[in-house]
Amino acid sequence: MKPWLKRTLVGVFGASLLFGGVAAWSYSEHGCGHGWRSMSAEDAARMKERMIEKVASRLDLDATQKARLGTLADTLREQRNALAAGGDPRTEFAAVIAGPAFDRARASALVQAKTGAIAAASPAVITAMADFYDSLNPEQQTKVREFMARRGHHGWRG
Repeated sequence: MKPWLKRTLVGVFGASLLFGGVAAWSYSEHGCGHGWRSMSAEDAARMKERMIEKVASRLDLDATQKARLGTLADTLREQRNALAAGGDPRTEFAAVIAGPAFDRARASALVQAKTGAIAAASPAVITAMADFYDSLNPEQQTKVREFMARRGHHGWRG
C-alpha cells in the first residue's frame, strides 16, 4: 500500500474514532444531556473547543495545527449532520421491519441514502484529515499512531 494512502486511511479512521467518541460522549449524561442529534450550535461549538484543547494539549499543537483540527471537526460534523438528515435511524429501521415482511426496498433505499451521504462528503473529510495529519511533526504523528494502537485500552485517558 502506498504510504500516503495508508496515512490517509489511518487518519480518516482515527478521526472517525475520535469524533465518534465525542458524539457518544455527548449522547451520555456527561455531555450536553440531550444527545448529539439535538445539540444546539452553541453546545456543539463548546464541545468542539474542549476537544480541540484536549487534543492540542496532548499533541502540543501550534495555532495552525489547531485551526486545521478545527476544520477537520467542522467537516466531520457536517458529514454527521448529512448522515442524520434523513431522520432518526431507529425510526427509519423500525419502518423497515414494521410489516409482516422485511421491507427490502426501503432498507435498500436507506442504505443507498446513507452511503451516498458518506461518498459525497468523503473527499472533504479526507482532505481535512490529510491537511491536519500532514501538518503534524514526526513526534506528533507518532503520538497519534500510539493512540490508535492503544485505542482499545483507554487511549489517552491514562
